[in-house]
Amino acid sequence: MEDVENMVRTTISQIEKVLSSKTVVGEAITVGETTLIPLLSMGFGFGAAGGAAKNEVKQSGDGLKGGAGGAGGMRPIAIIVIDKEGVRIEPIKSSVAAAIEKLGEKVPGVVEKIAERWGERKKEQ
Repeated sequence: MEDVENMVRTTISQIEKVLSSKTVVGEAITVGETTLIPLLSMGFGFGAAGGAAKNEVKQSGDGLKGGAGGAGGMRPIAIIVIDKEGVRIEPIKSSVAAAIEKLGEKVPGVVEKIAERWGERKKEQ
């Protein structure tokens, strides 16, 4: 089981290296008199498993088995803008969020059209 513990420690160690304020708050970018600082959303997950097996008859399959793995991702969520007007935070809408917002705006109109057509078909029958 010591091997599995070492895999877990190694995995956590590598994740800790990635998690820092530098990965959530990006490096400042200066364009003319404007400074832009990106803000990121990060997510990580990892898992590890292991087990020991002992056969009745000594075979090459005896021993410890284990594995560990992880995954992570990040996306921009906002940008801090520093310019002559002051400091402000501008949200960055993801394409999915923008699509959902547009869909939400269209739903009432679509429902109304469906109701009208359904009413027209009922009158024809």
